[in-house]
Amino acid sequence: MLDRLPAAWGRADFCCWLPQNCSGSRHGGDATISDQDPGPPEAPPPSKSARKRTAQAAQQLGEELIGLPDAQLEPLGLPEPLLDAIRAARGIRSRGAGARQRQYIGRLMRDLDPTGIRAALEERRARAALEAARFRMIESWRARLIAQPLETLEELARLHPHIDRNAWHSAIAAARAEQAQSATAAGGAPRQLFRMLRTLFQ
Repeated sequence: MLDRLPAAWGRADFCCWLPQNCSGSRHGGDATISDQDPGPPEAPPPSKSARKRTAQAAQQLGEELIGLPDAQLEPLGLPEPLLDAIRAARGIRSRGAGARQRQYIGRLMRDLDPTGIRAALEERRARAALEAARFRMIESWRARLIAQPLETLEELARLHPHIDRNAWHSAIAAARAEQAQSATAAGGAPRQLFRMLRTLFQ
């Protein structure tokens, strides 16, 4: 076998030529290193300005939570230390102490995923907007029923044919009479007319 090798080859070349030794440095010995997957590059740490924006957003969200009653806080599933801090913030009257408490709430908020909290608050704002629009609509109907009872009641009856016209005539007449005396729609009869409209438009 050695007789068939080129004369210029030395012992090292012969060893590398053998099949069991061909993984050495002469014929791609670094292949096992270069073929390894280094994995994804590590993400750079957030910048100072990004951290500041995150902290400010957390504090603003915490301040919004301070304005909510406990009945609306409980469904959010907030940690007890955060709930205690929010409740304590409501009773602080000192401006400096209040600012420190809000900052503390902001620090607690950074440990939470704000996605669910923001979604719940957005849903609450949407419901409040719908309720406010409904309130304005009912007020408008009441004002029209008092100012133009016959025409407005006919329109209302077309929208809701099942209404008891006699009951509505009585409620409207009482509201008109009371408003004529007080020049406001804040008395008992106007409030009763408002309640009837609110029930009708549920």
